[in-house]
Amino acid sequence: MFNSIIGDTLTPISFAICLGVALALGIVVAITHQKTTRSSSNFITTLAVLPMLVAMAIMLVNGNLGAGVATVGVFSLVRFRSIAGNSRSILSVFFAMAIGLAVGVGYIAFAALFTIAVSAIIAFLKFINFGETSHEDKKLVVLIPEDIDYTDIFDDIFAHYTASHTLEKSKTTNMGSMYELTYRISLKKKVNEKEFIDKIRVKNGNLKVALSHPLIEEEL
Repeated sequence: MFNSIIGDTLTPISFAICLGVALALGIVVAITHQKTTRSSSNFITTLAVLPMLVAMAIMLVNGNLGAGVATVGVFSLVRFRSIAGNSRSILSVFFAMAIGLAVGVGYIAFAALFTIAVSAIIAFLKFINFGETSHEDKKLVVLIPEDIDYTDIFDDIFAHYTASHTLEKSKTTNMGSMYELTYRISLKKKVNEKEFIDKIRVKNGNLKVALSHPLIEEEL
């Protein structure tokens, strides 16, 4: 079952089978990622095609796994030098590359079983919300005049609206006339964000208040 379909010589039939299987399994990886993570269409397309490209690289070096891995490693540097991805996108890239490696040396059944098993695990962990906390962390950026003591100015608001809060950074801005405060907060359930921001604006003199996710993670 787990024998390689590629013998001593790569035939056109085995070549076509490997590429077709790699593309099919790549589509499975892409669908799994799409269903479990918000992603761009470009990244989904990349995941679908990546196993086929990796399999091609392995087959072109005549099954020499060491040379093939080195070649694929060079290719992968392009992705990681171009733009930082989040942890789920990196996982999916390595998932797709692993499938391509297996298919490239002819282990079709092993690659298919591996794809099904890992996809099922990812979907199951997403279904049970594995690793998620009860409150979603957000980043709060607030500007205040430089003559205001920011040490505990918002403590009463945070006590009412947040489950936790941490002042992560404070710096001067606007030629030293203001402080920019950056907090990591967890809002309580069913909190009205507009009401929360309005309370902050009352105390900071209606200056800038920005509430967002703590990290803006881009993908391919």
